[in-house]
Amino acid sequence: MPSLQSRILRFFLRGLNFVDWRAENIVRARRWEDAAVRIFPVPCGVSVEGCVLGNVPGEWLIPPGAPEDRALFYIHGGGFVMGSLATHRVLVARLAHAAGARAFSVDYRLAPEHRFPAALEDCRAAYRGLLQTGFPPRRIVVAGDSAGGNLALTLLLMLRDAGDPLPAAVVCLSPVTDLAFTGESFRTKAKIDPLLTRAAFASLSDSMISGYVGSEDPRNPLISPLYADLHRLPPVLLHVGEDEILLDDSVQLAQRVREAGGRAEVAVWEGMWHVFQVFAPLVPESNRSIAQIGDFIRRMQQGGK
Repeated sequence: MPSLQSRILRFFLRGLNFVDWRAENIVRARRWEDAAVRIFPVPCGVSVEGCVLGNVPGEWLIPPGAPEDRALFYIHGGGFVMGSLATHRVLVARLAHAAGARAFSVDYRLAPEHRFPAALEDCRAAYRGLLQTGFPPRRIVVAGDSAGGNLALTLLLMLRDAGDPLPAAVVCLSPVTDLAFTGESFRTKAKIDPLLTRAAFASLSDSMISGYVGSEDPRNPLISPLYADLHRLPPVLLHVGEDEILLDDSVQLAQRVREAGGRAEVAVWEGMWHVFQVFAPLVPESNRSIAQIGDFIRRMQQGGK
């Protein structure tokens, strides 16, 4: 059964009027999101340092005692049109702390100012920059949430096809893997998802298609990794809420990775919603999910299974 804390928070989430994601309101929406996250403090002891990798800006979040040869490469979410270093600083810091590894959060270009493949190209440039600093690929884990989870997966596809060294693993929190939006959960979860309601997602999906995808085919594997050749990928871990409309994006992606001979684990969290981990430390399920992800990152960076 979901915790009391999550049920209380769920009640308040359903009552909120989330910002309009349409292109003409994106600037206002970005400001609202940046202001909203300021109530959550960065975990004690985690330092924040600005940095540029591969000519792409970002920041390091370094927990106490983090080894110098292990890195979490993090790509924030926000529907390709929102999100920033600020909005995801606390989440990335908590993941870094749980993993005992320093994390680089990449500040990629957003749509609609920069359409596909600008964000993906920035992530590739920053990842290559990380390698150039001396981090061994086997000690790097790539991670992302929502649209950032999409970019984490498509980054691996792009790296694999170019012959670049792949990281030890990839972690996705509620990733968007199908921008054709064919999953049954878009219909079956529409009335119970407290965060991405039908109206909110209709606005967001329109913004993603018009702003990020543009005239490209939404089934392009570098836009929707669900339609990609998923052979020869490193292990994939997905955490997703049971009650979110993007549930099938994770479940189906995991199934197709396994069909391609790869390893994919998917954790479906009872009663949870889209990227519920951002509500740590208020929600016990958020804390447990982050702890499990941290343990997975440690094992992958140590060459474990």
